[in-house]
Formats: sequence, structure tokens, C-alpha cells
Amino acid sequence: MMNNNAHWPALFRGKKPVELSVVIPGSKSVTNRALILAAQSDSETILRRPLVSRDSELMVAGLRALGITITESFANVNGVEELQWTITPAPLRGEVKVDVGNAGTVMRFLPPLAALATGDVEFDGDPRSYERPLGPVIKALEELGISIDHDGRYSLPMKLHGTGNIPGGELTIDASASSQFLSALLLVAPSFDSGIVATHKGGSLPSMPHIEMTVDMLRDFGAHVDVDVAAQSWSVKPGKLHGKNIVIEPDLSNAAPFLSIAMVCGGSVTIADWPKKTTQPGDQLRGILTAMGAQVSINDHGLTLTGTGVIHGIDIDLHDVGELTPSIAALAALADSPSHLRGIAHLRLHETDRLAALTREINALGGNVVEEESALHITPAPLHKGVFHTYDDHRLATAGAVIGLVVPDIEVENIATTRKTLPDFPGLWSSLLE
Repeated sequence: MMNNNAHWPALFRGKKPVELSVVIPGSKSVTNRALILAAQSDSETILRRPLVSRDSELMVAGLRALGITITESFANVNGVEELQWTITPAPLRGEVKVDVGNAGTVMRFLPPLAALATGDVEFDGDPRSYERPLGPVIKALEELGISIDHDGRYSLPMKLHGTGNIPGGELTIDASASSQFLSALLLVAPSFDSGIVATHKGGSLPSMPHIEMTVDMLRDFGAHVDVDVAAQSWSVKPGKLHGKNIVIEPDLSNAAPFLSIAMVCGGSVTIADWPKKTTQPGDQLRGILTAMGAQVSINDHGLTLTGTGVIHGIDIDLHDVGELTPSIAALAALADSPSHLRGIAHLRLHETDRLAALTREINALGGNVVEEESALHITPAPLHKGVFHTYDDHRLATAGAVIGLVVPDIEVENIATTRKTLPDFPGLWSSLLE
């Protein structure tokens, strides 16, 4: 087991072009949504190539605690051993404890499902999980008649008293801090007695592609969903979901640091099996990195990015794709002109305050980042060696690795935090570059 406090020496390459092909592990967002939907279905679901990482393992453990059977097997597909999970639904049981770690999808998606169990379900997690916003999900469940003990904190830890059913109905929710609040309710709404009509009221709704992913996956499992974009209202009818055989797409957001190798070192990187049509926000990397100077093409084998040897600064609103911000900030710090990354105030509520952390860490290496409430302004400056701290945030860790490609003697503190969504980032990174 890797020592979380150890400093990992980032692999320095310099401006030596690469020619790499990378297989990225499966999407966390798709894997964890599929698990929630499969748990409610009327037949087995098979997930092929699911993500095996801390976040997905926490979701699996939580579902098993609630009585769902999930078995692991391997199938030979075109000569390659392919991991499969088989999810067998069952009546949900309470009188259990669930560890959510620091996984946003687990702490937000599991409580509505757990409310369908009979008996108490206790939720706890890492210390940082107590600080992450959960109030709108708790308030929504309380409005739907679910009793939850949280000592008035509207945060973890908490105990939910499951009664075996949720009436459902009309609901107003403020999901401006996280689109996961809305997804959490929509994903379980087919199992509510009368479904749900959920209307967002509040600040700008972040990460709309993730809401679209939720809606698409609900429909794939057989749910009836109506969306009124103008009214910011989503309606899910009650009804049976049906098990499916699903191939999990590669996690496109996790492709960002790997594509960055060609951006900063030159050469080309191919990400295998890049989907030609997807709701993953990471798909927007194609346009963003092209604007920053790359050449991007896609074919049946995957997506290939070719670096031109130059990285251009960018002025962009990342409100819908905030999770890409750390990787883009790392590139912006190495660019040939200033960048302005806007619309990202909600990143202060992620695994850490990502705006403050990126500002602090890049500036500690000699960078010039000016932080505003909802933006980062990055003026490239000569960077020097130092320790890049991660604050238990997987995307901070990979950003540090990218900077270390062309800045000698960068040490990334707690690279092990990448296990949140990448099973072995240091091993994969090393295998590509050594």
C-alpha cells in the first residue's frame, strides 16, 4: 500500500515527443449511475469494463450492504480478459452502515435509494465528506416524508430511517452547488410511488452534461423521463426498470492528463475506444485542447491528439465541465499566453477548494495565478522545482504530474489519492513514460 504522505517524484521528460496509445479505465460517472439503476431493475444487469477504483468500490460495498448481489467475473472478448460485474436486484434491507469515503456520487446517490430499504441506514465517510454539500438531498428526502437524523447539520454523518417506500411527487431543489443533487433524486424516481417532478430553483445549474447523462441512462433502463429545459424541470414517471448489458465507456475526464503529455512534450497520444457519441463532459476536451493548440482526430480506434509544440492560453467558461479545470490550469501554467478560466465557483465545494488549491500550488512553483470567486487568471511564468500538494484531490495530483513532465524535480504529495477514479495512475503513467 502506498504511503499517502509520501512525495512521489514526478516523471520528467522535457520536450521529447511521444507516440503513445492509452487505455483509460471506465467512467466513474457512468459506472456509479449504472449501479444505482441496476439495483432497482426487475432483472440482472451486466456491466462490462466497469471502473474499479475507490469511488466505485465504495458504491458496490454500499449496495451489497443494502442487500444487492454483485458478482465479479471475467469474459474473453476478442482474446482479451474483460472484467464484468453482474448485479442481481433484491428487496433492500436496512440496519446497516454505509461508508461513502469522499465520493460525491456515493454520498448523494445512495441515500435516496436507501430510503427504499426497510430499517435504519447509517451514512459516514472521510472527514472531508462532512464538509461537502449534501443539504439539498437531505431536505428533498425529508420533504418526501423520509426521517433522517443529522442533528440539524444537513450533512454527514447521518442516519436515515427507511420505510420501504417513497411517495414522490413535486419538489423544488437548489442544485446550484452540485448537479449530483438533482441526479440523486432522478435516478431513484422510477421507484417512487408517484415518480417525481423536480424543478431547480437557485443559481446557475453546473455540469449540465452530467444531468443529460442521468436522463439518457434512465431512459436506457426503461424509465419515462420528460425534460422542460426552459422551466428547469424534470419529470420521471413511476415504473419498472429493466436490467441491461452495458459496456462502460472510458472515463474521458481522466483522459485529460494523458492527452496533456502530447501537449507539453510534443508528439501524439491516442486514447483507445473514445466514443463517437457520449454525454460525458470530458468529450469537450476535443474542442478545448484544439483551441489551446493541439490537433485532434477521431476514428474507430479512438481519439488521437497531436501536440504542435506550443500551448496557447485560453479564455473559457468551464461551468459545465468544471472537473477538467485542474488539467487545463496545469496546461495554462505552461502556455505561451495568459488564460482565464471562468464560471467555476462550484469547484470550491469539490474534493477540496480547487480554485484556492490550484492557485496556491502553481504559485508556490513560481507561477502567476490570480484567484477570483468564480475564476482563475493564469499568466505563464517560469516554474521551478517544489512539492505539489494534493489536498486528497485526485485531479490536483494528476495536474502536478503534468507540470512535472517539463519542470524538473516536482514532487507530488499523496499521489495515492488518484485511486479515487484511476486504479493505478502512477503505474500507468510510468509505463508510458519510462
